[in-house]
Amino acid sequence: MTQSLAAVAYLVPDYDPAIAWFRDALGFELLADAPIGPDKRWVVMAPRGGAGARIVVARASDDRQRAAIGAGGRVGYFLETDDFVRDHAAMSARGVRFLEPPRREAYGTVAVFADPWGSRWDLLEPARRSEEAAP
Repeated sequence: MTQSLAAVAYLVPDYDPAIAWFRDALGFELLADAPIGPDKRWVVMAPRGGAGARIVVARASDDRQRAAIGAGGRVGYFLETDDFVRDHAAMSARGVRFLEPPRREAYGTVAVFADPWGSRWDLLEPARRSEEAAP
């Protein structure tokens, strides 16, 4: 059996500011935006041309859900890139707030950034296999 993670729900206070942030700050595409009830929408976003999971933007509908917005103060989301320098510069120019300078780790080049709702993300360019094998 083959499986893949198709999408993850992402709680936000409201749809339109979240759509704007994902589109304008991260460069994501809006794949779907359709009403599914009186106060609900089916909103799906993904990195342009990207593979992997999509984000289902979900508006928090009660106090319990509003309290769950964010990733508890740790990195909860990982945006992988094939060109860290390019994407770090572009995201910085679009106002993304990086919480640290880029750093090299055994697994690749990484820097943590914050979204407007308090979640932390890694921008990550994984190390190539040949770099991982090097002494």
